[in-house]
Amino acid sequence: MSKDTNTVEKRDGFQSKWGFILACIGSAVGMGNIWRFPIMVQQYGGMTFLLPYFLFVILIGASGVIEEFALGRRAKAGPVGAFGMCTKERTGSDKAGKAIGAIPIIGALMLAIGYTVVLGWIFKYTFLSISGGLYSLGTDMGAIGGTFGVTAPEAETLGEALKAMASAGFFGIGNGVWQIVALVVSLAIMVMGIAGGIEKANKIMMPVLVVLAVVVTIYSVTRPGAVEGVKYFLIPNVKNFSWMTVVAAMGQMFYSLSIAMGILYTYGSYVRKDMDIERSTTQVEVFDTGIAILAGLMIIPAVFSFSGGNPETLQAGPSLMFITLPKVFASMGFGTATGIVFFILVLLAALTSAVSLMETSVSTFMDELHWSRKKCCGLMVVIMIVLGTASSMGYGLLDFIRIFGMNFLDFFDFMTNSVMMPLAALATCVLILRVVGIDGMVKEIEQSSPFRRKKLYRVFIKYFAPICLIIILLSSIANVLGIISM
Repeated sequence: MSKDTNTVEKRDGFQSKWGFILACIGSAVGMGNIWRFPIMVQQYGGMTFLLPYFLFVILIGASGVIEEFALGRRAKAGPVGAFGMCTKERTGSDKAGKAIGAIPIIGALMLAIGYTVVLGWIFKYTFLSISGGLYSLGTDMGAIGGTFGVTAPEAETLGEALKAMASAGFFGIGNGVWQIVALVVSLAIMVMGIAGGIEKANKIMMPVLVVLAVVVTIYSVTRPGAVEGVKYFLIPNVKNFSWMTVVAAMGQMFYSLSIAMGILYTYGSYVRKDMDIERSTTQVEVFDTGIAILAGLMIIPAVFSFSGGNPETLQAGPSLMFITLPKVFASMGFGTATGIVFFILVLLAALTSAVSLMETSVSTFMDELHWSRKKCCGLMVVIMIVLGTASSMGYGLLDFIRIFGMNFLDFFDFMTNSVMMPLAALATCVLILRVVGIDGMVKEIEQSSPFRRKKLYRVFIKYFAPICLIIILLSSIANVLGIISM
């Protein structure tokens, strides 16, 4: 494809350190923190899950975040350009590197498709929460779920929830408008660029999100009976501990920190050479983990209070957020106001993540096609509408098509989180060990600041990170094939 030389733009970038950090936190704080994290904590016994999770964040997660920031900054490009530059320096050709670098881009695109569908759902929930339409239904779970075509609280996966939505006509013209709204808002932020759009948006949205999270958490933990939920969340339950607790904690760590999604390479490519990579990584770790804990304290005590201490209520997957929690908030004294605040919080979390996921593709289009940002955003609109519509049909007309027993979006979710992300992270380890060299990475990091975790980084990138990634990959595949149960 020929280069559009008349529309090539000078590469944008973050204007401040905190703008960059807040954007990275925004990419990490998404639906995984809000509904996935509390469910994982419940399933694997509270602090019994949290302790290995914290350990993996500090020891392995930090290495992954640091190296992706550094590779992106070094190449001034996303994973496709960064991998391509590294292999070209070593072999004289960038083809193999670019092919491998495309793995996280494809994974991010798959995730973005699902995110825009769910984001449209959240936009509608937020609107009805503010207008009072959601709570006029009272506490009837069936009525609340029926508004969105989700009448089955047993829907444990995003695919099952979307299938129920489709069967009730959610993807018709009236409801489908909300998905278009989600896409328009996301791309409007991206069209304004890094400094003018993504950075400014995150500087507003992330502080508001944190304040709202603290407010809802305080309200949640002070409800009658909520203290039992706090204990369940913070006290280890060794009965629930198993080998899969460790594997699940590793998987959640990668998901939560946005490792191997292409986002951190892309955002790293937008920073100046004097940015302290290690300190920025620590700040992202602390804020992301803190918000995940707040999410657990928002949801688990509230559901415990409402259900009379039944932890099984927390296993409802997407319906936990979209059916159970509206019912919980509607039953509270100030539940309507709390519900409005909660859904605004969820909206901000989903929006920042959706923007980050789509930016990885837009940035790659700009780098590889040499098009303007506006033109690449236009291409992204077409891709999201076409693939989003195709995914929606997978829960209606094409529901009979199954891949390993999964619907389209569930299969995409499995491929992204359980296969492509570990493969992309493993490829990064190989790239550093065999192409760039650990000394080369250390040199890149130390050009702007001391690298205090240098010795730990060498050990974990050389030994523990590859082993953990192989364990996650094999365990996930074995689970899908029914060999083991997670």
